[in-house]
Amino acid sequence: MNLEINNLNKQYKNFSLNNININVPKGKIVGFIGENGSGKTTTIKAILNLIKIDNGNIKIFNKNINKLTKKDKELIGVVLDDSFFSNILKVDDINNLMKHFYSNWDESLYYEYINEFKLPKNLSFKEYSSGMKMKLKVICAISHKPKLLILDEPTNGLDPIFRYEILNIFEKFVSNKENSIFMSSHITSDLDYVADNIVLINNGNILLDMKKDELFNKYGIVECNIEDFKNIDTYTYNLKYKDIYLLLIEDKNTFKKKYPKLIINKPTIERLLLLFIKGEK
Repeated sequence: MNLEINNLNKQYKNFSLNNININVPKGKIVGFIGENGSGKTTTIKAILNLIKIDNGNIKIFNKNINKLTKKDKELIGVVLDDSFFSNILKVDDINNLMKHFYSNWDESLYYEYINEFKLPKNLSFKEYSSGMKMKLKVICAISHKPKLLILDEPTNGLDPIFRYEILNIFEKFVSNKENSIFMSSHITSDLDYVADNIVLINNGNILLDMKKDELFNKYGIVECNIEDFKNIDTYTYNLKYKDIYLLLIEDKNTFKKKYPKLIINKPTIERLLLLFIKGEK
């Protein structure tokens, strides 16, 4: 495992993380989803040792995070919503700084991505759009050749074309079966595309942790009108959405036998998120 979280607890006045257990295997992309305020950012801060946890254990590369060496830390790439660049820096300035911070900094790879994403070299960071800033942060996170990427909303602010290109970079990054990504995102369609595992957190508790393929095979979604809904009793959660009811189906075989006229659709992560968090039993 490149990242292991065991029984993590963190108590605040009005919020707590409760017995969080997450594994990020080598060669995999783990999508981390949940509502705003559910505990995603707090978990990431704990992984990065930015907050003191109450109890539990976090390991990166099989080492406790408090025992990571400088060389170990260089193998971790991070993209957070907050910027760590000075507003006055330009592309060349950032390259000159980063190659002194990271022994594995790959200048040619950095500029390859800069040119691929057409980031202007004559503008300072403060003159970039939000999407351009995010691209630059992702480029920097990858260009020092990490083994583990910790990403907090890495495609936020990007248009669909650039999101697609960056997601392809993420897939390429883990293709060597050694690297891995832990990726928080509210753009669930991105995780439909690239994630291998899905972890759902709500109110500081893990509600779901499954391989994406198993998740899609296990659950189905049924859309029905109110008249059909009144006659259905075989579902896990229901949610009224616009003029229809969404039903989360776990026992698909039983449901098909009882209601053969209703169609069970393949779920999306967005709809699973809605039903697990907002649905009623």
